[in-house]
Parts: sequence; structure tokens; C-alpha cells
Amino acid sequence: MRIWGKTRGVRVRRGTALSVAGLLAAPALVLGTGTAAQAASCTAAKGPYQKQVEKYLKRPVDGRQSTADCKAIKAFQKTRGITPAAGYAGPVTWNTMKTITAQKAGKKNPNKAKKCPTNKGRIACVDLTRQLSWIQDGKKLKFGPVPVRTGRDGAETRTGAKKIYWRNIDHWSTLYDVPMPYAQFFDGGQAFHSVTKSMYNNPGSAGCVNMRPADAKAYWKLLKNGDDVYVYGRKLGT
Repeated sequence: MRIWGKTRGVRVRRGTALSVAGLLAAPALVLGTGTAAQAASCTAAKGPYQKQVEKYLKRPVDGRQSTADCKAIKAFQKTRGITPAAGYAGPVTWNTMKTITAQKAGKKNPNKAKKCPTNKGRIACVDLTRQLSWIQDGKKLKFGPVPVRTGRDGAETRTGAKKIYWRNIDHWSTLYDVPMPYAQFFDGGQAFHSVTKSMYNNPGSAGCVNMRPADAKAYWKLLKNGDDVYVYGRKLGT
């Protein structure tokens, strides 16, 4: 398959398959229960993870939705880019809270479980379960870990050992008609690249590993063609 891409405003034809799976997906209405009308305001509905969410937000844990609970949940959702931000304690909100907790726990030593190979030299690791990525050289951490946004359900970021094979600092996806700055492709159309949306914006990418601009820029400086990439785990909700 052949696709078209752009570099610095000039369209270029690629003979290799780059079925670009970067940004995508309009936010879905994910309440678990509820309606679009509830999404426009603060819902009075009790979510299936009400107690867990109350505990995470240090609210009184009674399992009952209150106005104060809803406002606190909604504020969290807005900050993290969770849509709809309706104050509903559903699976997306709770999964995001669990992911953030796991990310904080792995901040100092993301490869404590030794799931990412340490015998490859320079390697970019991607943990789908924790939505974390980092660069290490042997056992030495070189950059990160940083939060990432990987493939949504049905368009998961593929696991396994990969290598960066093509880089384009100003890539433009003609498939989705969106920019993909600092794109580094490692598996078909799946790549590291910069986005401006929240790393917790649901439902996820179309397969690429989305990164904050500063993190994607750091990866661009640290990695090169031929460098190893290792993807493992499973994103919550997929």
C-alpha cells in the first residue's frame, strides 16, 4: 500500500507502507449510563465507581452523588481532558485515576519489573498498562518516564520488539489531515509524535504513541533510525 505524506509543506510520495495511525477519534460520549443532556451539565447520577472516585478525590466516601462530588469529579475530568466532563464516576474516569496512580508509583524506576529489555543499549520503552514511556541505555534511565496516549480499543498500539525506521520532524498525515510533529515511525504507520491534547483524552489515538510536545522533541533528539523500541502491556479499557 502507498500513501502520501508531507514534509515542510511539500507533498512527497512514500513507496513503503505508512498507514499513519496518529491522532484521531472525536471524543465519545462515555458515561456508562446517562444521556447527552447530562453531559452538558453536572449529572446527578451515581456512577459505578462512585466510592473509588470519591476516595481518590478525598471526598466523603458514601457512594452517593452530591453536588460537591459532581463538581470535584467534573473538575478532574476537565483538567485531564476526559470527555464528556459531566461529573459522572464512570469507567473512563476511574481508569484514568488508576493510570495516574500507577504512573506516579513508577516515576523513579519505571523498569523495576524489568519488562523492557536491558541488553539492547539505547531503547525506547512503552508500557501500555501504565501509559508510560521512557528511554533507557542498558539499565540506565536516560529520559522519562513520561505519560503517553496510545491506541484506543480496536486500534491498539501493537506490542513487541520494534525499531525506528523513518523519522519526519514535520510530518503531515494525509489520512487524517492532521500534523504529526517529531514523528518517529517504528511499526508500519505507528509512531511516536507530538500532540497538543491531554494524554488522558479518551478514547485514545488510532495506534500511535502520542506525546506532549516537549517530550516528543526530547525523543527526537535522543533517538535515531535503527534504535530499538519495545512495547508491552495492555491499555486499560482495551
